[in-house]
Amino acid sequence: MKLSQLAAKPQLIEITLDDEDIVKEFGEPVSFYTWDRQPIGVFMQLSNIGDEKEVNVLDIVRKLILDEEGKEIITDEHTLPTKVLMKAITKVTELLGK
Repeated sequence: MKLSQLAAKPQLIEITLDDEDIVKEFGEPVSFYTWDRQPIGVFMQLSNIGDEKEVNVLDIVRKLILDEEGKEIITDEHTLPTKVLMKAITKVTELLGK
């Protein structure tokens, strides 16, 4: 197989947080979107976390947690409850590891 056959435009995929804690707190599962393949810039930022270079983790997370139109959910004016944010980050990290 040629590498060029694997190249494709990123697609939005839905991720659902449906564990017991989330459903108990919000009364239903919570969903968000992310790209099925991340731009190389996001991977480069992720790889710099912990290096001497200053990397703002929130800037990376903003690019990973999206609405159904691919727009960032976390903005300067809007944020998520910490519990939801941490679970969303975990889900996306698991996806990136596959």
